[in-house]
Amino acid sequence: MYKPFLEHLERSLFQKFDLQSRSIPAGLEYRVSDRGRNPATIQSWCYQCPEFRKIRYTYIDAGASAQIFNSVIYPGCHYDLPLLGIDFLSFGQVKNLIVMDFQPLFQDEAYLKKYIHPLKVLHEKYPDLAQDLEMKFYDANQYFSKYLLFAKTDAETVKTRVFEAFTDYLNLYWQMLENAQPLTDPEDIQRIVKAQKDYDQYSAERDPASGLFGSYFGQDWSERFLHGFLFEDAVSLATAAV
Repeated sequence: MYKPFLEHLERSLFQKFDLQSRSIPAGLEYRVSDRGRNPATIQSWCYQCPEFRKIRYTYIDAGASAQIFNSVIYPGCHYDLPLLGIDFLSFGQVKNLIVMDFQPLFQDEAYLKKYIHPLKVLHEKYPDLAQDLEMKFYDANQYFSKYLLFAKTDAETVKTRVFEAFTDYLNLYWQMLENAQPLTDPEDIQRIVKAQKDYDQYSAERDPASGLFGSYFGQDWSERFLHGFLFEDAVSLATAAV
């Protein structure tokens, strides 16, 4: 269901940036589930370039029962840009959840005005995809903007409105990067390094997808995937306790 989104993201990235493959720990780049009646595959890709230190995206294909596309793009730490976060989930093509945002590293007014306010126009263009849904696992005021796309919708809307919004958000993000001034002060750069690590830690501790990964691919693999690839700068609670 979301393969056209993955293909568009990939095409856009390769056209605009000099991508180099970024290693994925062995065994985490691809896996086939042997659980249940509906076999599932999970495949991930990871790249880097001068502008982005990490570009990752993952696709879960469980046939008619589930289709999931997830991606986070981390700018290089010499940019204070927000992260680009994408999470599209479909279960039985009936329950479709759409999340896409410029995820702010900071919440001060100057930062939000610089990087989040430009999203307002797009947010207003897609009111049907900006529903006032409750966030069950995250604090909506941390690492999310008030202009995120967050909606439950139908399969036809995914193919049309969601895809249009997806391309608009991507284009604005590329444009924002183009206009960004690289940081030069080592202290400013270290502030971004810490902010991105904090994002990984926060996300790893709250990501509800770990339960889904575990149900398909086993809890041990899920834990490795979460901390070894998705949020590799997070310290697992088990490790921290040792």
